[in-house]
Amino acid sequence: MLKRILITIPIIFLIVSTTLTKNSTKKLDKSIFETQEDIRALNDIYELVLLDYNYLTSPNKLMEYSQIYFEKELRKKEIIDLKTFTFKNE
Repeated sequence: MLKRILITIPIIFLIVSTTLTKNSTKKLDKSIFETQEDIRALNDIYELVLLDYNYLTSPNKLMEYSQIYFEKELRKKEIIDLKTFTFKNE
């Protein structure tokens, strides 16, 4: 009888500890998966924003936008000529 009790107590302890370990591992795996999905979504958004930034800030696009929206208010200047800026109406 005593031998049977001494065998069952460690077995029950092992079953309980295994169950607790499996549950905590499942929660950790779920957390890791959710974090990886968030990172993937943020990387996709980052790539789109970077593409948009690179497209909009190219010199050709800026000149095109200046012709469309500002018509004759903007002029090309050489970098050497840029010493001081004078703003109209300010």
